[in-house]
Amino acid sequence: MSKRLKQKFYQIPPLDLHGVKHQDACRLVEDYVLLNQYDCPLQIITGNSNKMKSIVIDAIKAHGFNYSDGDFYNRGYIDVFN
Repeated sequence: MSKRLKQKFYQIPPLDLHGVKHQDACRLVEDYVLLNQYDCPLQIITGNSNKMKSIVIDAIKAHGFNYSDGDFYNRGYIDVFN
């Protein structure tokens, strides 16, 4: 399948953690990343909560994925790479 076709039709929506309790975030992140690991890069929207970011990063690192923490203008998301 061509890369152009895959990008157009098979985009995975980001995981939005706004309103999710901290104790539920780890399980949601693990499920999302492991189910979609072949469609990387993935995006997880965390908001600006440092605790939520650390929970997400710990879950990502536990399964051996690389990540990028936002950009200069928007620090409220994490990109997950394979």
